Amino acid sequence: MTVHGIGIDVVEVARIAAAAARHGEAFLARLFTRAERAYCDAKKSPSIHYAARFAAKEAVAKALGTGIGAHANWLDLEVSHAPSGAPALLLHGAAAAFAKTHGISDIQISLTHTHSYAAANAIAL
Repeated sequence: MTVHGIGIDVVEVARIAAAAARHGEAFLARLFTRAERAYCDAKKSPSIHYAARFAAKEAVAKALGTGIGAHANWLDLEVSHAPSGAPALLLHGAAAAFAKTHGISDIQISLTHTHSYAAANAIAL
């Protein structure tokens, strides 16, 4: 199995909370899929979970080597869960096409968070 790239990101939870408060649903809908929003909104502290997903998407974009843009937009990268409960990444649209074209068959992610920070890493395989 070839490692095509790795990525890591750390984000302040307060930064995501402030942006969501300032821009509301438009901000959340631009960055997170409906499934991600439903998951986060069902949690006691949604901002922590939104921040973790934001960090994961940034880490994945770095692992793909594309950054957020034409080859991987926010909604092309969806954080879901495996049956075990572990975080899993779903690729859609341009990101899925980019991965296929570049021989990337899997992306593994890991998330962590405190009340103040969220972090994620990603490995493109």
